[in-house]
Amino acid sequence: MQSFVLLAGIGSDLADTGARIATDFGLSWPFFIAQCLSFSIVAYHPIQRVLEDRKRRIAEGLTNADKIKDELAKTEAARREVLDKTAAQANQIIEEARTAAARVLETESQKAIATAEQIITKAREAAEADHARMLAELKREVGRLVVETTARVSGKVLTLNDQSRLIEETNKQVAA
Repeated sequence: MQSFVLLAGIGSDLADTGARIATDFGLSWPFFIAQCLSFSIVAYHPIQRVLEDRKRRIAEGLTNADKIKDELAKTEAARREVLDKTAAQANQIIEEARTAAARVLETESQKAIATAEQIITKAREAAEADHARMLAELKREVGRLVVETTARVSGKVLTLNDQSRLIEETNKQVAA
């Protein structure tokens, strides 16, 4: 209750102060109201134009923001499309590289097999040649030994015809 009385006292003091200031500065209520009316009439249209201009700029800004948002969405879609195309191309290149690598591997494997077969063939030919050479040497050596042994056993000197005949017979028996 005391606060209510205090507030009522402050309110009446403010009203008295306001009235005293109005009187000191020469405030005339009819004049004041007339000035407010003329200000409203004179300033209404320019203020209205400023407000309309501001509304228009705000609307343009919103429209531009929508356009920018649409352009951003289009750009994002284009970016995704480019990334998808790039990924597809990369996958295609990788697949082509794998296919090429498989072809190269197959070609190189076939070359290696052919080279190995050539080496084996040459080795067989060399082995056969060595075998033939060794067999010929063996025949000559056996023939010589037979002739020498026969000459020692018989105690006579064999003629060239006898030696050739003994070597041929020995070679026939060795070959069989």
